[in-house]
Amino acid sequence: MEPKTAPSVRRQHGVEMASEPSIAEPSPAPPTAGGKRVLVVEDELMIRMLLEGMLTDLGHTVAAEAGSIEEALSLAKTAEFDVAVLDVNLNSKPITPVAEALTARGVPFVFASGYGQRGVPEAFRQSPTLQKPFQIEALAQAIDAALAKAVG
Repeated sequence: MEPKTAPSVRRQHGVEMASEPSIAEPSPAPPTAGGKRVLVVEDELMIRMLLEGMLTDLGHTVAAEAGSIEEALSLAKTAEFDVAVLDVNLNSKPITPVAEALTARGVPFVFASGYGQRGVPEAFRQSPTLQKPFQIEALAQAIDAALAKAVG
């Protein structure tokens, strides 16, 4: 009879998780322009926490977070950050005023939508958009696309 080994503990998206020992560990997240300060705008607390963990895993810092349009609009106008991740719908209110404020400041952003591209306000459909639910790789690609678009 083989001796039992204790399950290992690993961190995934900023959360410690128990896992059975395995031969192959998941591959690390793809390279991204890490080290950015990110504004996270999401009304669902659990999704916001998961998103924050993904951003941390990618080497970014959450500079500020908001769960309402009013909070997000205030932060969009005054907070210091490099890029934003915006839920397209906060408590049934469209994100349009926040996207307009970010555009006026020249700050790049990514939309996150459960409705895909059709959930994005029409004036901003050329912006990088994540389809919920999304993986860390898609988040990295969307942030890189938003940052590249801002530079280009």
